[in-house]
Amino acid sequence: MCLVKILLYSVTGIALIVVLYFIALSISSRKQPELGLLNNELRACPTSPNCICSEQPDNAAYIEPLLYTTTAAAAWERIKQAIVETGGVITGEQDGYLHAYYRTPLMRYIDDVELRLDESKQQIHIRSASRAGHSDLGANRQRVGQIREVFLASGSS
Repeated sequence: MCLVKILLYSVTGIALIVVLYFIALSISSRKQPELGLLNNELRACPTSPNCICSEQPDNAAYIEPLLYTTTAAAAWERIKQAIVETGGVITGEQDGYLHAYYRTPLMRYIDDVELRLDESKQQIHIRSASRAGHSDLGANRQRVGQIREVFLASGSS
């Protein structure tokens, strides 16, 4: 009987620690990191595997930029529409730069998505990064894939 109580208390304690850890991550993800352009480019990703960026070609965090053949204004409107359609909330936009965030359904983690319009190369650079945790299990890469699908389906070429 005593062994059963010890086991029950141990399991309950471990479960409580795990729950508190995830709550702490959720709370810490609400603090907005440094965002915006640095030297007219999106900021580099940290070394943790929870970020991807189209302006880091020699890095594991690299993802292809979005290409367009329409006007820059039309492509920019379509990318904003794609962000909203995929669940993003646009919080700021100025001079070819856009910031949006996505919130995960269960734990309410916040991930930031930034875009930079490069009219000369007909590209939209994108960066998607988790605010908390070390790994995102591919969530940012999957999100950018969804944004790309919606963008391309809306006639960006």
